[in-house]
Amino acid sequence: MRVLSGVSSFAGRFFALFVIAAAIIAFLIPEPFMPINSYVPILLGIVMFGMGMTMKPVDFKRVAKQPIPVALGLVFQYTIMPLTALAIAYLLNLPPELAIGLVLLGSVPGGTSSNVMVYLAKGDLPLSISMTSLSTLVAPIATPAILYLLASQWMPVEFWAMFTMIVQVIIIPVTLGLLLRRFLPVIVEKTVTVMPLVSVLAILAIITGAVSSNAETLATAGFISFVAVMLHNGAGLALGYTAAYLVRLTPSQRRAVSIEIGMQNTGLGVTLATAHLSPLSVIPSVIGTAWHNITGPIMATYWAKRPLKEGDAPPQQGADINVSK
Repeated sequence: MRVLSGVSSFAGRFFALFVIAAAIIAFLIPEPFMPINSYVPILLGIVMFGMGMTMKPVDFKRVAKQPIPVALGLVFQYTIMPLTALAIAYLLNLPPELAIGLVLLGSVPGGTSSNVMVYLAKGDLPLSISMTSLSTLVAPIATPAILYLLASQWMPVEFWAMFTMIVQVIIIPVTLGLLLRRFLPVIVEKTVTVMPLVSVLAILAIITGAVSSNAETLATAGFISFVAVMLHNGAGLALGYTAAYLVRLTPSQRRAVSIEIGMQNTGLGVTLATAHLSPLSVIPSVIGTAWHNITGPIMATYWAKRPLKEGDAPPQQGADINVSK
């Protein structure tokens, strides 16, 4: 178990490099990875089950203790990212499939790897965990509703089909993970340290399946998609911090909100696009998986070197870090 924990930690630190390598391999040699696409919902369910195992009731109690920062962060999450995606889609005149894929990427909840980045950035970790948990729980309604309102002009959006899938691959696995932690804590404590490895392997499988099935479209639309994702992610990080500043959140809370908004649950984006949209719409979430895990550590390193003033230090003590993507 100690060896697996070490491997798990290594995989988590170099996740972005593994994603890039896996995507390149699947792009160059797509045939072996194509069957994986059929198992994408199951793989994402495994990732979210791992997330549930790392969550505790205290994660939700924090919402009651500091409701205003969490509520503001949640509003920023589901307004800044989808509206920015819509603006970029128009600005770059993206094809309809890429446009709806980018809006989908902006409409999914925060990715849980953001919690690690917030911790490293000396941001408000409890706020980050609360935002991740709450945005994930409201995703079955928020994600398809936002996508329907903003992107149904490009192609049909099946609200109830997406709602059902998000419940199946997000809510049910997270709930099962929570229940396992509640009733079998000894087993969870022994296995939770290897969950980052399981999550990394599952996400890598999702990416290889998506890339292999869309190799031709990625070759033709990869550059403009990368530009769109890069602009979207940068805008999320900058606008998230600015919005938190304007509502007078503390410096540590601004860091948490910025990273939390900038890093999305790209695995859910890939899953929904694969199941309910066109092949080309998968590309923004595929690129986002790698790009978000490059800019996240960069921002964490930048802020880690800039100490907070006395009194602004975040309440890190006692907060568990969710490490699944």
